[in-house]
Amino acid sequence: MIWKLKLHWQVFIGMGAGALVAIFLPDFAGPAGKLGEIFLRLLRMVIVPLIFTSIVTGISGIGDPRTLGRLGLKTLAYYITTSLLAILLGLGLANILQPGRGMEVAPGSEISADELERPGSVAEVLIRMIPANPVRAATDGDILGLIFFALVFGLAITFLPERPRTFLTDGFKAAFEAMMIMTSGIIRVAPIGVFGLIAGALSTMGLSVFEQVGKYMLTVALGLLLHFGVILPALFFLLTRRNPLEHYRAMFAPMQLAFSTSSSSATLPATMRAVETNGGVSNKVASFVLPLGATINMDGTALYECAGVLFIAQSLGVDLTVGQQILVVVTALLASIGAAGIPSAGLVMIFIVLDAVNLDTPAAFALVGLMLAVDRPLDMFRTVVNITSDSIGAAVIAHSEGETLHYRDP
Repeated sequence: MIWKLKLHWQVFIGMGAGALVAIFLPDFAGPAGKLGEIFLRLLRMVIVPLIFTSIVTGISGIGDPRTLGRLGLKTLAYYITTSLLAILLGLGLANILQPGRGMEVAPGSEISADELERPGSVAEVLIRMIPANPVRAATDGDILGLIFFALVFGLAITFLPERPRTFLTDGFKAAFEAMMIMTSGIIRVAPIGVFGLIAGALSTMGLSVFEQVGKYMLTVALGLLLHFGVILPALFFLLTRRNPLEHYRAMFAPMQLAFSTSSSSATLPATMRAVETNGGVSNKVASFVLPLGATINMDGTALYECAGVLFIAQSLGVDLTVGQQILVVVTALLASIGAAGIPSAGLVMIFIVLDAVNLDTPAAFALVGLMLAVDRPLDMFRTVVNITSDSIGAAVIAHSEGETLHYRDP
C-alpha cells in the first residue's frame, strides 16, 4: 500500500518510522542505521559519473562558447548574491541576538582540536580547484576538481570539428541518460534509506549538549529559516514572477532527502530529477547549474560559518570591529565556496574564518568542538537551504534564458 503513495510521502513515512524506532526500540536503531549506510553508498556510487557526464553533456551541448560564458556569468552572479545575503543575515542575527554572551563551556563537553580536520588557507582552497590528476580527483571524491576538469573538457569539445564533436557529444549524452536511469532506480528506495539514516542519527545524538548551546542553535536555525522562507522565495518571485510555492512543492522530495542525508552532493541526483521533471527546466541548464551549485553554492554553510565565528568571539569576550566583521563576511564567502569534499564541511571550514580574525586559539577550538556535538541537526537544515538555493538558481537562470517553467506536483 505504501508503495502506491507518491515518493515524498513515502520518504516522510520513512523519516517518522526511523524516529519512532530510535525512541522506542533503541536496540534496533543501530542495525537500522546500516540501511542508511547502504543507501548513502548507492548515492555516492553515482555522484562522480553523474556529475562528470552531466557537465560535459551540458557544456558540449551548448555549442556556442559565448552562450556558455553567458550561462556561467549568470550562475556565478546568482550564487555569489545568495551566499552574500545569507552571510549578512547570519551576521545581523548574531549581532542582535548575541548568542555567545554569558556562554560557559561545560566540563567534559569539549572536543580536542586534534579530532577535527583543518583545511589549508583560502589560497590553498582555491588552488585545490585545479586537479593535478583528474582521475585521482574522481577516485578521491574531489568534486571541486572534478567539476573544473569537466568544465574545461566540455568546453574543449565545442572547439572540435563537427564529426568528432558529434561523436563525443552523443556518447556523453547516452552515458548521462544511463546514469539518470540508474539514479532513478536508487531514488525509488529512498524511503528505506531515510528510515535507516534517521534511526541511526537519533540513536547517537545526545540531548544534554543541546541545552548548553541552545541560543546559538536558535540563532542559526532562525537565520536558515528566514533565508529559506523569505529571502529565497522573494528572489524567485522577483526574478521569475512565479509563485514560489510552486517551486517548493516541486522540490519537496529532494528537500526531504537533503534533510536526512545532510549532503548536497548526495542529494544532487534527486535535485536534478525534480528540477527537470517537476519544474520543466531544460537539461542544458540543469546539468550545468546544479552540479556546480552542489559544490560551490552553500548558502546555509556560509550563514552558519559567519554566525558561528561571532558566537565564538562573543563567548570569549572578544568584540569584533566593523572591519573584522567585513573580513569575516568575505572569508566566509570564500570558505563556503571551497567547502566541498571535506567532512563536516561547514564546521571544518570555520577554521579559515577564525584564522582570518586571529581567533585560532585553544579556547576557540574547544567551542568549535562543542559546536560539533550539536552539528547534525543544523547540518540537516542547512543542507535543505543549500539545495533549495541551487534549485531556485536553476529555475531563475532557465527563465532568464527564455525557457518557460512548467511546474507540476511531484
